[in-house]
Amino acid sequence: MVLGWLLLLGMALPPGTTGTKNCLFCELTDSLSCPGIPMNCGNDEDCFTGQGTAPGLSPIINKGCVQSSSCGREEPVTYQGVTYSLVSTCCYGNLCNRAPVPAGSRPVGTPTGLALGVLLLRGL
Repeated sequence: MVLGWLLLLGMALPPGTTGTKNCLFCELTDSLSCPGIPMNCGNDEDCFTGQGTAPGLSPIINKGCVQSSSCGREEPVTYQGVTYSLVSTCCYGNLCNRAPVPAGSRPVGTPTGLALGVLLLRGL
């Protein structure tokens, strides 16, 4: 019975609340596709996606870990000889800075895990 409660609690917690935070990393790029490489963040860091703009040019992006105090800040970065204004948007769960998930979809395994937890609680 206790195992069922623990399983259900583990499935109900938001990602990133149960241990080391993992984020995706990718260098500054002007490509809209930035799949990223998994990396571990420090205790005082959050995942971020940075979007940079410069007048008359396509935007740039990057991803990774950043000090919590830098979230939402605008700073200049140089990419291919051009200075962009980069704003870092932070998020707070494991791999939360991956590509956006289509509306209405859920992480794989969540419904199955919750159903299994309920069955364990009921003793079936």
